[in-house]
Amino acid sequence: MSNAPSDIVELFRKRTRSPLRPRSSDLIQAIFPSFRKATPHTGSLILGEVDQWGRNIFVIAQQKPKPENLRTKEDLAKLNHGMLTAEDHSFIVRFLHKANIRRLLGDPVSIVTLIDTYGADISMESAKYYQAFFIAHLIRDFLTIPIPTVSAVIGEGGSGGALAIQMTDRRAQFDDALYATAPPESLAAIVFRDSTKVKEALLISKPTAGELLELGIIDHVLSCPKSVTDIDGYATVLENWLERNVKDLARRKIQALLRVRRSRARAFGVYVEDTTKKTRSWSSYFLLTPIWKKEFTAPPDIKTFDLTLPHHQEFQQGEDYGSERDPATYPGQYVKCGDMNRKGGQEPGCGEIIPLSVFMENHYVCPKCGHSRIMGAMGWINCLTDKDSFKEMNGDLTVHHLLHPSLLTPEYKEFIEKQDLRSPFHEALVTGEGTIFGHPVALAICEFHFAGGTMGVVFGEKFFRLSEYAITKKLPLISLCCSGGARVLEGTPALMQMVKTVNSITRLKREGLPFISILGDPSTGGAIASYAALGDVILAEPQALVIFTGPRVMEARGFPVNEEDIRAQALCRNSKQIYDHLDFFGDIRGIHEVSERKALKQCIFKYLEFYQNSLPLSNRYWKDH
Repeated sequence: MSNAPSDIVELFRKRTRSPLRPRSSDLIQAIFPSFRKATPHTGSLILGEVDQWGRNIFVIAQQKPKPENLRTKEDLAKLNHGMLTAEDHSFIVRFLHKANIRRLLGDPVSIVTLIDTYGADISMESAKYYQAFFIAHLIRDFLTIPIPTVSAVIGEGGSGGALAIQMTDRRAQFDDALYATAPPESLAAIVFRDSTKVKEALLISKPTAGELLELGIIDHVLSCPKSVTDIDGYATVLENWLERNVKDLARRKIQALLRVRRSRARAFGVYVEDTTKKTRSWSSYFLLTPIWKKEFTAPPDIKTFDLTLPHHQEFQQGEDYGSERDPATYPGQYVKCGDMNRKGGQEPGCGEIIPLSVFMENHYVCPKCGHSRIMGAMGWINCLTDKDSFKEMNGDLTVHHLLHPSLLTPEYKEFIEKQDLRSPFHEALVTGEGTIFGHPVALAICEFHFAGGTMGVVFGEKFFRLSEYAITKKLPLISLCCSGGARVLEGTPALMQMVKTVNSITRLKREGLPFISILGDPSTGGAIASYAALGDVILAEPQALVIFTGPRVMEARGFPVNEEDIRAQALCRNSKQIYDHLDFFGDIRGIHEVSERKALKQCIFKYLEFYQNSLPLSNRYWKDH
């Protein structure tokens, strides 16, 4: 019987976040008396091995600080206690590699992970070392490693910091533990612009073990002891579950486990409309429709005006009406560089008066100073594909088809209705087929003007269907990331779309098809920590913001921010150091190339041609089109 309190705030404050709660090291010591720590062993990460239950068990655990770790002013001032850094994630990648080598040598190997973290470290230091990329690669590794894996959320599971080591064959959670899209303070800062609204954030998250069991995110709920300080009580329950599952998984064929992993990742977010039923054929999922009827207008947040006589003072002194900016030459609306935000406030820009049509044709970049504005899906489609070549897939798929009814709250329905007024598309991801200089490609384009391009269950499902289409048609897949991260209003299922999209890319790679990932401004949160970080080639526009946790949330949590260091141009320069530290970065190569928007199409085509020309003539994909 559960001893967890029913009130979620009381549960969070008195149990989940209790400083007296058993930490990973306490449970490891109680369950694995012969545990051998591996080096390095950092404050927030525990790695080690133990021979138990007839297996060589590799243990990966996150650890929050104990009260004795918080005695000095320096300890209290540290903001990333209990959060794994990019360096910690690098250690885990190498530890998994070591486990796989041991398997290849014939040892019976299992992996156990213990999750207890506020989330991944959101410091500038980790961001500069490609924290988000490490999370994406770890999700991929846990989906594909040919070793049985087991995980348990023993305290708090926060965001990608937890997800990076939680996608295992068996997954449990204590009933006084919580697992959410983001720590409640961060979620409150995102949704309510107020990090103190913890209760409201927890109610949105659906983070309890019972809720997560219903949503298919965990398999088993572990009963907590009456006292939150009862180490032996927690350890006994956890040990019994771990032993049973480690032994059971050891009897199963690894290929069967891999198939189940892929199947479960595929199913995340599909609750109402079951796409595995034969009520629809796959051809209906691949139905392509032209988008020429969708109106290409100015973004909803951009401020425009009519340049009539009272505005002539905006022209530079000595300029005459025969110039290219003569209102008679460009009738209609205009924008002013540096003063385009409808909400007001300062923004970069040179003050140039630009005809709206010229600004849009220049892909929302000022032709004078080069300052760019966030561009929606229609703008990106026109920027990257041949004219009128793009046809949309699944354009009518919405949350009403997929989302679990408990998450489709009245507030969320109202939010979706407002987003429909902001965009000609019905979701934050637009998928379909188009051509780039005549060559057919599958395209996944984020629509930032719909819910900030955030990832939800429809986003993940559309990405999956597109990848299947690319495999069926043998097409390269091109993605344009312009996203604010996971859609927190959908709760934890939105976080699981990171797994779903990573799984889609791994399937694409098994089929030998190329994936080119383009990072637009901004590329943040769950998108950059999943599919967008796994491109065979990763391109970016120079000023794209590329970071796991947005600057506003970082500042709200007390972390200093220097945005220039997390723009694509700076990160691409940092990529050069990767080649001198391949042991640290593993398969991560960062951003391969930056390109201005107007040159991105040519840049993509360069890599497409390289791929095509490397194939045997009999296999070149365009021969089938």
